[in-house]
Amino acid sequence: MRSWLLGLAIAAGCLAASWALLVLLARRLPPGILRDLAAFIPDCVTTVRRLRKDPRVPRRAKVAIVFAGLWVASPIDLIPEFLPVIGPLDDIVVVALALRYAGRQVPREVLVTAWPGDPRLLERLLGKAEGRGSD
Repeated sequence: MRSWLLGLAIAAGCLAASWALLVLLARRLPPGILRDLAAFIPDCVTTVRRLRKDPRVPRRAKVAIVFAGLWVASPIDLIPEFLPVIGPLDDIVVVALALRYAGRQVPREVLVTAWPGDPRLLERLLGKAEGRGSD
């Protein structure tokens, strides 16, 4: 039991270290695609937290957003986080899909307000505004 807890603590430490590295890279990299990718997961976590509390977000969109947030926070991934560059790739894909789904359910200005990063990255992710449906 003790070795299992030690392994779990090491895995949690690796996950926290990879997130800290992403935050550090997001602040240190010059503007461009690498900086956008490094900042994507921290920005998504902040967006998930903000949208989860927003009363203008429909329940279905909240479920998708919370699922994406839990996926990012989960230590179990399809691609292990400690692999450089590709480690957070599954997190990025799941969060991007959840945000695109929410983008069809939630008014665009709500998403833009909740997004702490560069609004151009969110616009690229969501696509054209007229492609959205409404509830």
